Amino acid sequence: MSKPTSVKTTEAVRDRLRVLARERGTTITELLEELAASQLTEAEQEQRAVEAAHELGVDYTEQLQDAGRSAWEKIRAHRDSAAA
Repeated sequence: MSKPTSVKTTEAVRDRLRVLARERGTTITELLEELAASQLTEAEQEQRAVEAAHELGVDYTEQLQDAGRSAWEKIRAHRDSAAA
């Protein structure tokens, strides 16, 4: 079992996490674990892009890599604007 630790945040964020966890019938810790597990790191995104290109039979060129990064930036921007 992992050793517990603390995460510093604002009271507003803590309160929102508490509400979200309660609505889902879980704890803040479990909610954060689920969130962390559901998000890809940049390295994981890159690896999946390479694998997808291979499965599609296309070369993973710098141009394709740039297009993929641009797509992720647009996804993040859209997600961030929807959350605001």
